[in-house]
Amino acid sequence: MNDLLDLIVRVRGNVEVTLGFVIAIIITVHVLLTKREVAAAVGWIGLAWFSPFLGGLTYFVFGINRVHRRGRRLRGGPRKPLLGGGEPPRAPGEDDHLAPLRRGVGVITRRPSPPGNALQTLHNGDEAYPAMLAAIEAAQHSIGLSTYIMRADTTGKRFVAALKAAKDRGVQVRVIVDGIGSGWLVSPAYSLLRGAGIPAGRFMHSPMPWRMPFLNLRSHKKILVVDGTLGFTGGINIADQNVLASKPRNPVQDNHFRIQGPIVGQLVEAFARDWALVSEEELDGPAWFPDLAANGEDESRVVTAGPDADLEKIESTVLQAISCARDSIRLMTPYFLPDQQLITALSLAAMRGVAVEVVIPQQGDHRLVNWATRANVGPLLHNGVRIWRSPQPFRHSKMLVVDSEWCLIGSSNWDMRSFRLNFELCIEVYSKALAAELETLMTQCRGRTLEIAELNARSLPLRLSDASARLLLPYL
Repeated sequence: MNDLLDLIVRVRGNVEVTLGFVIAIIITVHVLLTKREVAAAVGWIGLAWFSPFLGGLTYFVFGINRVHRRGRRLRGGPRKPLLGGGEPPRAPGEDDHLAPLRRGVGVITRRPSPPGNALQTLHNGDEAYPAMLAAIEAAQHSIGLSTYIMRADTTGKRFVAALKAAKDRGVQVRVIVDGIGSGWLVSPAYSLLRGAGIPAGRFMHSPMPWRMPFLNLRSHKKILVVDGTLGFTGGINIADQNVLASKPRNPVQDNHFRIQGPIVGQLVEAFARDWALVSEEELDGPAWFPDLAANGEDESRVVTAGPDADLEKIESTVLQAISCARDSIRLMTPYFLPDQQLITALSLAAMRGVAVEVVIPQQGDHRLVNWATRANVGPLLHNGVRIWRSPQPFRHSKMLVVDSEWCLIGSSNWDMRSFRLNFELCIEVYSKALAAELETLMTQCRGRTLEIAELNARSLPLRLSDASARLLLPYL
Protein backbone atom coordinates (compact mmCIF):
# COMPACT_ATOMS: atom_id res chain seq x y z
CA MET A 1 0.00 0.00 0.00
CA ASN A 2 2.84 2.36 0.89
CA ASP A 3 4.53 1.58 -2.43
CA LEU A 4 1.34 2.50 -4.27
CA LEU A 5 1.05 5.79 -2.40
CA ASP A 6 4.70 6.56 -3.11
CA LEU A 7 4.11 5.85 -6.80
CA ILE A 8 1.06 8.13 -6.88
CA VAL A 9 3.01 10.92 -5.17
CA ARG A 10 5.93 10.55 -7.60
CA VAL A 11 3.64 10.44 -10.63
CA ARG A 12 1.66 13.44 -9.41
CA GLY A 13 4.87 15.37 -8.79
CA ASN A 14 6.18 14.53 -12.25
CA VAL A 15 2.89 15.56 -13.86
CA GLU A 16 2.88 18.89 -11.99
CA VAL A 17 6.49 19.60 -12.94
CA THR A 18 5.86 18.68 -16.56
CA LEU A 19 2.64 20.71 -16.75
CA GLY A 20 4.31 23.70 -15.10
CA PHE A 21 7.18 23.45 -17.57
CA VAL A 22 4.74 23.39 -20.50
CA ILE A 23 2.79 26.38 -19.13
CA ALA A 24 5.99 28.37 -18.64
CA ILE A 25 7.14 27.62 -22.19
CA ILE A 26 3.75 28.59 -23.68
CA ILE A 27 3.69 31.87 -21.77
CA THR A 28 7.30 32.62 -22.70
CA VAL A 29 6.60 32.08 -26.39
CA HIS A 30 3.45 34.22 -26.27
CA VAL A 31 5.22 37.02 -24.41
CA LEU A 32 8.16 37.02 -26.80
CA LEU A 33 5.84 37.30 -29.79
CA THR A 34 3.39 39.88 -28.41
CA LYS A 35 4.98 42.11 -25.73
CA ARG A 36 6.92 45.14 -26.96
CA GLU A 37 7.92 46.53 -23.57
CA VAL A 38 11.09 44.80 -22.42
CA ALA A 39 10.42 45.30 -18.71
CA ALA A 40 6.89 43.90 -18.99
CA ALA A 41 8.11 40.95 -21.05
CA VAL A 42 10.86 40.10 -18.57
CA GLY A 43 8.40 40.41 -15.68
CA TRP A 44 5.83 38.08 -17.22
CA ILE A 45 8.45 35.50 -18.22
CA GLY A 46 10.00 35.59 -14.76
CA LEU A 47 6.62 35.11 -13.10
CA ALA A 48 5.80 32.21 -15.43
CA TRP A 49 8.99 30.32 -14.57
CA PHE A 50 8.95 31.20 -10.87
CA SER A 51 5.32 30.17 -10.36
CA PRO A 52 3.88 28.57 -13.52
CA PHE A 53 0.36 27.94 -12.23
CA LEU A 54 -0.23 31.27 -10.46
CA GLY A 55 1.72 33.09 -13.16
CA GLY A 56 -0.23 31.32 -15.91
CA LEU A 57 -3.57 32.24 -14.35
CA THR A 58 -2.49 35.85 -13.81
CA TYR A 59 -1.21 36.15 -17.36
CA PHE A 60 -4.39 34.59 -18.77
CA VAL A 61 -6.58 37.12 -16.96
CA PHE A 62 -4.44 40.27 -17.17
CA GLY A 63 -1.67 39.74 -19.69
CA ILE A 64 -3.38 38.70 -22.92
CA ASN A 65 -4.77 41.47 -25.11
CA ARG A 66 -7.88 39.77 -26.50
CA VAL A 67 -9.19 43.14 -27.63
CA HIS A 68 -6.64 43.30 -30.42
CA ARG A 69 -8.22 40.48 -32.41
CA ARG A 70 -11.79 41.43 -31.64
CA GLY A 71 -11.10 45.08 -32.34
CA ARG A 72 -9.61 44.30 -35.73
CA ARG A 73 -12.54 42.03 -36.62
CA LEU A 74 -15.24 44.56 -35.77
CA ARG A 75 -13.35 47.71 -36.64
CA GLY A 76 -11.70 46.40 -39.77
CA GLY A 77 -12.33 47.66 -43.26
CA PRO A 78 -12.07 51.15 -44.64
CA ARG A 79 -13.22 54.02 -42.50
CA LYS A 80 -15.97 56.31 -43.63
CA PRO A 81 -14.59 59.19 -45.68
CA LEU A 82 -14.38 62.33 -43.59
CA LEU A 83 -14.63 65.88 -44.78
CA GLY A 84 -11.56 68.00 -45.06
CA GLY A 85 -7.94 67.04 -45.41
CA GLY A 86 -4.55 68.41 -46.20
CA GLU A 87 -3.16 71.52 -44.59
CA PRO A 88 -4.99 74.86 -44.54
CA PRO A 89 -3.52 77.57 -46.73
CA ARG A 90 -0.95 79.87 -45.16
CA ALA A 91 -0.09 83.42 -46.09
CA PRO A 92 3.20 83.77 -47.99
CA GLY A 93 6.09 83.95 -45.56
CA GLU A 94 3.93 83.07 -42.56
CA ASP A 95 5.84 81.06 -39.97
CA ASP A 96 4.27 77.68 -39.34
CA HIS A 97 6.71 75.81 -37.13
CA LEU A 98 3.86 73.46 -36.14
CA ALA A 99 3.55 72.14 -39.72
CA PRO A 100 5.69 69.07 -38.84
CA LEU A 101 3.33 68.39 -35.93
CA ARG A 102 0.32 68.65 -38.23
CA ARG A 103 1.87 66.20 -40.67
CA GLY A 104 3.02 63.84 -37.93
CA VAL A 105 -0.37 63.62 -36.24
CA GLY A 106 -1.97 63.08 -39.64
CA VAL A 107 0.24 60.04 -40.16
CA ILE A 108 -0.43 58.77 -36.61
CA THR A 109 -4.21 59.09 -36.81
CA ARG A 110 -4.83 58.61 -40.55
CA ARG A 111 -7.37 61.43 -40.21
CA PRO A 112 -7.47 64.87 -41.85
CA SER A 113 -7.50 68.09 -39.82
CA PRO A 114 -10.30 70.09 -41.42
CA PRO A 115 -10.68 73.80 -40.70
CA GLY A 116 -14.03 75.44 -40.04
CA ASN A 117 -14.75 74.20 -36.52
CA ALA A 118 -16.06 76.04 -33.46
CA LEU A 119 -15.34 74.93 -29.88
CA GLN A 120 -16.92 76.37 -26.75
CA THR A 121 -15.48 75.63 -23.30
CA LEU A 122 -17.97 74.51 -20.65
CA HIS A 123 -17.02 74.58 -16.98
CA ASN A 124 -18.13 71.77 -14.70
CA GLY A 125 -21.48 70.05 -14.90
CA ASP A 126 -23.10 73.38 -14.07
CA GLU A 127 -22.50 74.53 -17.67
CA ALA A 128 -21.97 71.24 -19.49
CA TYR A 129 -25.10 69.35 -18.44
CA PRO A 130 -27.65 72.04 -19.41
CA ALA A 131 -26.01 72.39 -22.83
CA MET A 132 -25.94 68.62 -23.36
CA LEU A 133 -29.52 68.12 -22.22
CA ALA A 134 -30.70 70.97 -24.45
CA ALA A 135 -29.00 69.29 -27.41
CA ILE A 136 -30.67 65.97 -26.58
CA GLU A 137 -34.06 67.64 -26.26
CA ALA A 138 -33.61 69.33 -29.67
CA ALA A 139 -32.40 66.16 -31.45
CA GLN A 140 -34.33 65.19 -34.58
CA HIS A 141 -32.47 62.21 -36.04
CA SER A 142 -29.79 60.58 -33.87
CA ILE A 143 -28.08 60.66 -30.48
CA GLY A 144 -24.91 58.81 -29.54
CA LEU A 145 -23.73 58.99 -25.92
CA SER A 146 -20.63 57.30 -24.51
CA THR A 147 -19.34 57.81 -20.97
CA TYR A 148 -17.02 56.14 -18.52
CA ILE A 149 -19.10 56.86 -15.41
CA MET A 150 -22.86 57.28 -15.38
CA ARG A 151 -24.58 57.33 -12.01
CA ALA A 152 -28.22 56.58 -11.30
CA ASP A 153 -28.43 59.81 -9.29
CA THR A 154 -30.37 63.00 -10.01
CA THR A 155 -28.11 63.93 -12.94
CA GLY A 156 -28.13 60.43 -14.42
CA LYS A 157 -31.92 60.23 -14.19
CA ARG A 158 -32.25 63.57 -16.00
CA PHE A 159 -30.18 62.22 -18.87
CA VAL A 160 -32.15 58.96 -19.01
CA ALA A 161 -35.43 60.88 -19.09
CA ALA A 162 -34.19 63.15 -21.89
CA LEU A 163 -32.90 60.19 -23.90
CA LYS A 164 -36.19 58.31 -23.47
CA ALA A 165 -38.18 61.33 -24.60
CA ALA A 166 -35.97 61.58 -27.70
CA LYS A 167 -36.40 57.88 -28.45
CA ASP A 168 -40.19 58.15 -28.01
CA ARG A 169 -40.36 60.88 -30.64
CA GLY A 170 -38.49 58.73 -33.16
CA VAL A 171 -34.84 59.72 -32.67
CA GLN A 172 -32.28 56.92 -33.04
CA VAL A 173 -30.62 56.70 -29.61
CA ARG A 174 -27.56 54.62 -28.72
CA VAL A 175 -25.74 54.71 -25.36
CA ILE A 176 -22.45 53.15 -24.20
CA VAL A 177 -21.46 53.00 -20.53
CA ASP A 178 -18.23 51.43 -19.39
CA GLY A 179 -18.46 47.92 -17.97
CA ILE A 180 -16.38 48.83 -14.91
CA GLY A 181 -16.62 52.61 -14.50
CA SER A 182 -20.42 52.56 -14.44
CA GLY A 183 -20.56 49.44 -12.28
CA TRP A 184 -19.36 45.88 -12.82
CA LEU A 185 -21.59 43.32 -11.12
CA VAL A 186 -24.42 45.84 -10.81
CA SER A 187 -24.86 48.92 -13.00
CA PRO A 188 -27.86 50.96 -11.82
CA ALA A 189 -27.52 53.48 -14.68
CA TYR A 190 -27.47 50.72 -17.29
CA SER A 191 -30.56 49.18 -15.67
CA LEU A 192 -32.31 52.55 -15.89
CA LEU A 193 -31.42 52.86 -19.58
CA ARG A 194 -32.60 49.37 -20.43
CA GLY A 195 -35.73 49.83 -18.32
CA ALA A 196 -36.54 52.92 -20.37
CA GLY A 197 -36.20 50.91 -23.59
CA ILE A 198 -33.06 52.76 -24.69
CA PRO A 199 -30.58 50.73 -26.77
CA ALA A 200 -27.52 50.63 -24.51
CA GLY A 201 -24.38 48.58 -24.16
CA ARG A 202 -21.79 47.99 -21.45
CA PHE A 203 -18.29 48.38 -22.87
CA MET A 204 -16.06 45.30 -22.42
CA HIS A 205 -18.30 43.81 -19.77
CA SER A 206 -18.65 40.29 -18.48
CA PRO A 207 -19.68 39.15 -14.98
CA MET A 208 -17.10 36.35 -15.29
CA PRO A 209 -13.57 37.53 -14.37
CA TRP A 210 -11.86 35.06 -16.70
CA ARG A 211 -13.65 36.73 -19.60
CA MET A 212 -12.42 40.14 -18.52
CA PRO A 213 -9.16 41.09 -20.23
CA PHE A 214 -11.00 44.26 -19.60
CA LEU A 215 -10.27 45.10 -15.98
CA ASN A 216 -7.39 47.14 -17.34
CA LEU A 217 -8.92 47.97 -20.73
CA ARG A 218 -11.64 50.53 -20.16
CA SER A 219 -13.53 52.94 -22.37
CA HIS A 220 -12.65 56.26 -20.78
CA LYS A 221 -14.17 58.31 -23.60
CA LYS A 222 -16.82 60.96 -23.08
CA ILE A 223 -18.75 61.57 -26.31
CA LEU A 224 -22.15 63.04 -27.09
CA VAL A 225 -23.09 63.47 -30.75
CA VAL A 226 -26.48 64.78 -31.82
CA ASP A 227 -27.87 64.57 -35.39
CA GLY A 228 -24.29 64.14 -36.61
CA THR A 229 -23.85 67.94 -36.49
CA LEU A 230 -23.27 68.80 -32.83
CA GLY A 231 -20.76 67.18 -30.51
CA PHE A 232 -19.55 67.31 -26.93
CA THR A 233 -16.40 65.82 -25.45
CA GLY A 234 -13.94 66.43 -22.65
CA GLY A 235 -13.42 64.99 -19.21
CA ILE A 236 -16.83 65.21 -17.53
CA ASN A 237 -18.67 62.04 -16.54
CA ILE A 238 -22.39 62.00 -15.75
CA ALA A 239 -22.82 62.32 -11.99
CA ASP A 240 -24.06 64.75 -9.35
CA GLN A 241 -20.52 65.35 -8.07
CA ASN A 242 -19.78 67.46 -11.17
CA VAL A 243 -22.49 70.01 -10.34
CA LEU A 244 -20.72 72.30 -7.92
CA ALA A 245 -23.76 74.53 -7.34
CA SER A 246 -25.49 71.59 -5.64
CA LYS A 247 -22.62 71.39 -3.11
CA PRO A 248 -21.98 67.64 -3.51
CA ARG A 249 -20.11 65.72 -0.86
CA ASN A 250 -17.08 65.05 -3.08
CA PRO A 251 -17.13 67.80 -5.74
CA VAL A 252 -15.17 67.40 -8.96
CA GLN A 253 -14.14 70.33 -11.16
CA ASP A 254 -13.82 69.60 -14.86
CA ASN A 255 -14.20 70.94 -18.38
CA HIS A 256 -16.17 69.86 -21.43
CA PHE A 257 -16.37 71.29 -24.94
CA ARG A 258 -19.30 71.97 -27.29
CA ILE A 259 -18.22 71.39 -30.88
CA GLN A 260 -19.61 72.20 -34.32
CA GLY A 261 -18.12 71.88 -37.79
CA PRO A 262 -16.58 69.09 -39.89
CA ILE A 263 -14.77 67.60 -36.88
CA VAL A 264 -18.12 66.34 -35.56
CA GLY A 265 -18.01 63.72 -38.33
CA GLN A 266 -14.88 62.28 -36.73
CA LEU A 267 -16.58 62.22 -33.33
CA VAL A 268 -19.52 60.30 -34.82
CA GLU A 269 -17.14 57.90 -36.54
CA ALA A 270 -15.35 57.23 -33.22
CA PHE A 271 -18.67 56.59 -31.47
CA ALA A 272 -19.93 54.35 -34.28
CA ARG A 273 -16.80 52.19 -34.13
CA ASP A 274 -17.25 51.72 -30.38
CA TRP A 275 -20.94 50.92 -30.81
CA ALA A 276 -20.02 48.25 -33.35
CA LEU A 277 -17.60 46.79 -30.81
CA VAL A 278 -20.31 46.71 -28.14
CA SER A 279 -23.30 45.60 -30.21
CA GLU A 280 -21.99 44.57 -33.67
CA GLU A 281 -24.53 47.03 -35.16
CA GLU A 282 -23.16 49.32 -37.83
CA LEU A 283 -24.41 52.91 -37.67
CA ASP A 284 -24.71 54.51 -41.07
CA GLY A 285 -26.76 56.88 -43.19
CA PRO A 286 -27.50 60.61 -43.09
CA ALA A 287 -29.07 60.42 -39.62
CA TRP A 288 -25.57 59.77 -38.30
CA PHE A 289 -23.32 61.07 -41.09
CA PRO A 290 -24.89 64.16 -42.70
CA ASP A 291 -23.00 66.59 -44.88
CA LEU A 292 -21.16 69.04 -42.66
CA ALA A 293 -20.36 72.67 -43.44
CA ALA A 294 -17.85 74.97 -41.81
CA ASN A 295 -19.15 76.49 -38.59
CA GLY A 296 -16.12 78.31 -37.22
CA GLU A 297 -12.44 78.99 -37.79
CA ASP A 298 -10.52 76.31 -35.88
CA GLU A 299 -8.55 73.51 -37.49
CA SER A 300 -9.19 70.32 -35.52
CA ARG A 301 -8.71 66.56 -35.58
CA VAL A 302 -9.85 63.63 -33.42
CA VAL A 303 -7.11 61.45 -31.91
CA THR A 304 -8.25 58.10 -30.56
CA ALA A 305 -6.20 55.56 -28.62
CA GLY A 306 -6.80 52.04 -27.41
CA PRO A 307 -5.11 48.64 -27.06
CA ASP A 308 -6.12 47.63 -30.58
CA ALA A 309 -5.52 49.35 -33.93
CA ASP A 310 -5.11 52.74 -32.16
CA LEU A 311 -2.33 51.59 -29.82
CA GLU A 312 -0.52 54.52 -28.12
CA LYS A 313 -1.69 57.10 -30.67
CA ILE A 314 -2.42 59.79 -28.08
CA GLU A 315 0.96 59.27 -26.42
CA SER A 316 2.66 59.47 -29.83
CA THR A 317 0.76 62.70 -30.54
CA VAL A 318 1.89 64.16 -27.22
CA LEU A 319 5.50 63.21 -27.93
CA GLN A 320 5.25 64.87 -31.35
CA ALA A 321 3.91 68.04 -29.77
CA ILE A 322 6.64 68.14 -27.13
CA SER A 323 9.35 67.69 -29.75
CA CYS A 324 7.92 70.55 -31.88
CA ALA A 325 7.58 73.03 -29.00
CA ARG A 326 9.69 76.18 -29.27
CA ASP A 327 8.45 78.41 -26.46
CA SER A 328 6.06 76.77 -23.99
CA ILE A 329 4.38 73.54 -22.93
CA ARG A 330 1.54 73.96 -20.44
CA LEU A 331 -0.52 71.04 -19.25
CA MET A 332 -3.11 70.17 -16.65
CA THR A 333 -4.03 66.65 -15.63
CA PRO A 334 -5.59 64.99 -12.57
CA TYR A 335 -3.17 62.05 -12.76
CA PHE A 336 0.43 62.81 -13.68
CA LEU A 337 2.33 59.54 -13.95
CA PRO A 338 4.28 59.79 -17.21
CA ASP A 339 6.56 56.95 -18.26
CA GLN A 340 10.29 57.37 -18.80
CA GLN A 341 10.09 58.43 -22.44
CA LEU A 342 7.65 61.23 -21.61
CA ILE A 343 9.77 62.30 -18.65
CA THR A 344 12.79 62.43 -20.97
CA ALA A 345 10.89 64.37 -23.64
CA LEU A 346 9.65 66.99 -21.16
CA SER A 347 13.09 67.25 -19.55
CA LEU A 348 14.78 67.75 -22.92
CA ALA A 349 12.25 70.44 -23.82
CA ALA A 350 13.00 72.27 -20.56
CA MET A 351 16.74 71.91 -21.17
CA ARG A 352 16.48 73.61 -24.57
CA GLY A 353 14.69 76.60 -23.02
CA VAL A 354 11.03 75.71 -23.43
CA ALA A 355 8.90 76.78 -20.46
CA VAL A 356 7.36 73.49 -19.27
CA GLU A 357 4.59 74.02 -16.72
CA VAL A 358 2.34 71.37 -15.16
CA VAL A 359 -0.76 71.77 -12.98
CA ILE A 360 -1.88 68.78 -10.90
CA PRO A 361 -4.29 68.53 -7.95
CA GLN A 362 -3.04 69.52 -4.51
CA GLN A 363 -4.66 66.36 -3.22
CA GLY A 364 -5.67 63.61 -5.62
CA ASP A 365 -8.58 61.25 -5.16
CA HIS A 366 -6.38 58.11 -5.08
CA ARG A 367 -3.75 57.76 -2.36
CA LEU A 368 -1.52 55.43 -4.38
CA VAL A 369 -1.47 57.94 -7.24
CA ASN A 370 -0.36 60.68 -4.85
CA TRP A 371 2.48 58.50 -3.57
CA ALA A 372 3.60 57.38 -7.04
CA THR A 373 3.53 60.97 -8.36
CA ARG A 374 5.97 62.15 -5.67
CA ALA A 375 8.33 59.31 -6.53
CA ASN A 376 8.12 59.96 -10.28
CA VAL A 377 8.56 63.70 -10.77
CA GLY A 378 12.03 64.25 -9.30
CA PRO A 379 13.88 64.18 -12.67
CA LEU A 380 11.43 66.72 -14.10
CA LEU A 381 11.99 69.18 -11.26
CA HIS A 382 15.77 68.71 -11.47
CA ASN A 383 15.65 69.60 -15.18
CA GLY A 384 13.62 72.79 -14.83
CA VAL A 385 10.00 71.64 -15.23
CA ARG A 386 7.69 73.60 -12.92
CA ILE A 387 4.82 71.80 -11.22
CA TRP A 388 1.93 73.59 -9.49
CA ARG A 389 -0.71 72.06 -7.23
CA SER A 390 -4.32 73.08 -7.80
CA PRO A 391 -6.27 73.68 -4.57
CA GLN A 392 -9.40 71.74 -3.70
CA PRO A 393 -12.00 70.87 -4.93
CA PHE A 394 -10.36 68.09 -6.91
CA ARG A 395 -9.79 69.16 -10.52
CA HIS A 396 -10.29 66.48 -13.18
CA SER A 397 -9.49 68.66 -16.22
CA LYS A 398 -7.12 67.37 -18.92
CA MET A 399 -5.55 69.82 -21.38
CA LEU A 400 -2.26 70.50 -23.13
CA VAL A 401 -1.21 73.74 -24.86
CA VAL A 402 1.98 74.10 -26.92
CA ASP A 403 3.42 77.45 -27.97
CA SER A 404 0.12 79.21 -27.15
CA GLU A 405 -1.42 77.85 -30.34
CA TRP A 406 -1.83 74.04 -30.36
CA CYS A 407 -4.26 72.45 -27.92
CA LEU A 408 -5.08 68.87 -26.96
CA ILE A 409 -8.31 68.33 -25.03
CA GLY A 410 -10.32 65.24 -24.19
CA SER A 411 -10.42 62.25 -21.88
CA SER A 412 -6.80 61.11 -21.61
CA ASN A 413 -4.83 61.50 -18.40
CA TRP A 414 -1.03 61.63 -18.32
CA ASP A 415 -0.49 58.09 -17.14
CA MET A 416 0.31 54.72 -18.68
CA ARG A 417 -3.25 53.48 -18.15
CA SER A 418 -4.69 56.22 -20.36
CA PHE A 419 -1.89 56.18 -22.92
CA ARG A 420 -1.64 52.39 -23.34
CA LEU A 421 -4.55 50.51 -21.78
CA ASN A 422 -7.74 52.58 -21.98
CA PHE A 423 -9.80 53.50 -25.00
CA GLU A 424 -9.48 57.29 -25.06
CA LEU A 425 -10.50 60.21 -27.28
CA CYS A 426 -8.86 63.61 -27.58
CA ILE A 427 -9.11 66.46 -30.07
CA GLU A 428 -6.18 68.53 -31.28
CA VAL A 429 -7.06 72.13 -32.06
CA TYR A 430 -4.95 74.79 -33.77
CA SER A 431 -6.38 77.93 -32.19
CA LYS A 432 -4.64 80.84 -30.50
CA ALA A 433 -7.95 81.95 -28.98
CA LEU A 434 -8.66 78.56 -27.37
CA ALA A 435 -5.02 78.27 -26.30
CA ALA A 436 -5.20 81.64 -24.54
CA GLU A 437 -8.42 80.61 -22.80
CA LEU A 438 -6.95 77.32 -21.58
CA GLU A 439 -3.68 78.94 -20.49
CA THR A 440 -5.64 81.49 -18.47
CA LEU A 441 -7.61 78.70 -16.82
CA MET A 442 -4.42 76.83 -15.92
CA THR A 443 -2.87 79.98 -14.49
CA GLN A 444 -5.95 80.61 -12.36
CA CYS A 445 -5.77 77.06 -10.99
CA ARG A 446 -2.19 77.33 -9.77
CA GLY A 447 -1.59 76.97 -6.07
CA ARG A 448 1.72 76.15 -4.40
CA THR A 449 4.59 74.79 -6.46
CA LEU A 450 6.12 71.40 -5.82
CA GLU A 451 9.79 71.84 -4.95
CA ILE A 452 12.81 69.53 -4.89
CA ALA A 453 13.41 70.45 -1.25
CA GLU A 454 9.96 69.18 -0.34
CA LEU A 455 10.63 65.82 -2.00
CA ASN A 456 14.05 65.53 -0.35
CA ALA A 457 12.58 66.28 3.07
CA ARG A 458 10.38 63.19 3.06
CA SER A 459 11.14 60.60 5.69
CA LEU A 460 12.65 57.25 4.68
CA PRO A 461 9.37 55.33 5.27
CA LEU A 462 7.50 57.86 3.12
CA ARG A 463 10.09 57.67 0.34
CA LEU A 464 9.86 53.87 0.41
CA SER A 465 6.05 53.90 0.21
CA ASP A 466 6.19 56.39 -2.66
CA ALA A 467 8.79 54.34 -4.52
CA SER A 468 6.78 51.15 -3.96
CA ALA A 469 3.65 52.78 -5.38
CA ARG A 470 5.66 53.88 -8.42
CA LEU A 471 6.17 50.20 -9.33
CA LEU A 472 2.43 50.09 -10.03
CA LEU A 473 2.63 52.81 -12.72
CA PRO A 474 1.28 50.59 -15.53
CA TYR A 475 -1.92 49.96 -13.58
CA LEU A 476 -2.60 53.18 -11.63
